[in-house]
Amino acid sequence: MAMAMASLFTNSAGVTRGRDEVYVAAVPLRATKGPAQLLMSAAYSLSLWDLQHFMVIIKPSSPPPPQVFVFDFQPKDPENIYTALEVLSGRAVPGTILVRKLTKLPRNKCWLVGSSNSDAIDVAINFNQNWETDLRVGHHDCRDYTNGLVEHLTGKKYVLQYLRSIGGQS
Repeated sequence: MAMAMASLFTNSAGVTRGRDEVYVAAVPLRATKGPAQLLMSAAYSLSLWDLQHFMVIIKPSSPPPPQVFVFDFQPKDPENIYTALEVLSGRAVPGTILVRKLTKLPRNKCWLVGSSNSDAIDVAINFNQNWETDLRVGHHDCRDYTNGLVEHLTGKKYVLQYLRSIGGQS
């Protein structure tokens, strides 16, 4: 079903061989251990859209090794109680861009949103070099990062709004 919905979002050219695929994934927000972490996990399980962390995943078209690259933007210390208090008060906190490798795509809450006409990894690295790392929830956070990077890679604007409008189910 995710592929059917994702195909609605791709342009008429679709995803073709030799082009890096671009995905958006959602994971639970990170929080301090205890009640806050339990609340974030419950919100994710209930698919509460505004209480999820979004990231971009690039699946290169070039063969071996089979891996995907995750790009995301989050607070430098997301599990720190003082960071959480700053975020809740609407203040900016130091953010960081994380880049890591996975051996495969996530099975849930991961949507194919298009493909890149260029080397997507290079495009993402260049995008990251110009990204301001002060994070402010609702103004400059993982949603803005995801929307911006996907637009840079695929030309598609407001990908998260689109995914939300179709139900964002995978």
